[in-house]
Amino acid sequence: MSKKGDMNDNLFCSFCGKNQKEVTKLIAGPAVYICDECIQLCSEIIDEESEKATGKIEQILTPKEITTMLDDYVIEQDTAKKVLSVAVYNHYKRLDSSVGTGDIEIQKSNILLIGPTGCGKTLLAQTLARFLNVPFTIADATSLTEAGYVGEDVENIVLSLLQNADYDVEKAKRGIVYIDEIDKIARKSDNPSITRDVSGEGVQQALLKIVEGTTASVPPKGGRKHPQQDFVKVDTSNILFICGGTFTGLEQIIKRRLGSKVMGFGAQIVKQEEKSIGDILRMVQPDDLVKFGLIPEFVGRLPVIATLDELNNAALIRILKEPKNALIKQFKKLFEIEGVNLRFTDSAIAAVAQESSKRKSGARGLRSILENCMLDIMFEIPSIENVKECVIGEDVVLNKEDPILLYEQTKKQA
Repeated sequence: MSKKGDMNDNLFCSFCGKNQKEVTKLIAGPAVYICDECIQLCSEIIDEESEKATGKIEQILTPKEITTMLDDYVIEQDTAKKVLSVAVYNHYKRLDSSVGTGDIEIQKSNILLIGPTGCGKTLLAQTLARFLNVPFTIADATSLTEAGYVGEDVENIVLSLLQNADYDVEKAKRGIVYIDEIDKIARKSDNPSITRDVSGEGVQQALLKIVEGTTASVPPKGGRKHPQQDFVKVDTSNILFICGGTFTGLEQIIKRRLGSKVMGFGAQIVKQEEKSIGDILRMVQPDDLVKFGLIPEFVGRLPVIATLDELNNAALIRILKEPKNALIKQFKKLFEIEGVNLRFTDSAIAAVAQESSKRKSGARGLRSILENCMLDIMFEIPSIENVKECVIGEDVVLNKEDPILLYEQTKKQA
């Protein structure tokens, strides 16, 4: 009997070498043993490898579902949402290996967003990436230069995406890249310059291949710390590129083009001044972008164009109150942590929107205005006892007056 016990004590896992007593379960095979811990580890490795092999989004949302989700975070801009939803849906359907396309090759449709500052271009791209659960990175076109010049190389965009994908190349290949301020790399005139334009036309030329699809070589994890490692190859063919810019002055180019086509007997002349900037931008053509300063080859790589409208006061008020991450909801949560109910009057919210409109900064100016008017009270509240409610009125926003504080009644001791 003791001999049999000794035999069981000498059983070890053939993979990790642990004794039978050190693990919960030891499963026997033909002349080998495996413990429950190694089985668990093998299962995790298989699951991880199968995810990489499929490399596809679990469920592709329909354009209507994408638009509905965008509505929770982005106010108005319905046309841009529709354009983006269809483009993104088609893009990921194209990548879905379970959808057969036969002999027809569906090409990638990168997107160009045109609209004034603070209208939601970056927010749209960020929200899309979050819903689709794909790697996302934002690049600033103004910091890019041609290879060999002081500044950021274009390949750094792909490196940033790879870092956000935890260096999972397959995952990065299906990511989204948002290039902001793309209008700032327009060449200075329609005529090609004799001198070098390293931050303008040269960057457009450098972006061409990456946006269309090429194999970019990026530094490995650790970068310069491990120079002996080979560069990581990332194919950008399936990366969706969204470019955004304000394109200030583009409306004038469109007006000139439209004005030249309404002349002649019997033509219905429409005063372009009566139209809003958003209405005019919606009539943009690729030739207008070339006149603005983008090279024709680069415009050709951005076939989907979506324009965004300037936000009026009513839209700014909705932005303050309605989205899931609305600023007023954020401030209310901060005060709730302190045990205080924060309340904004309608006139105060309207005043914040009015101030932002004056600054011509769109929704981007809302946070700075609120932070400025809330600074003093947020400094004082944690030190004041028995505050039940804080009421922010119009005078707090416009004149930095003190808000109204309502206190809890303390019970008098007998």
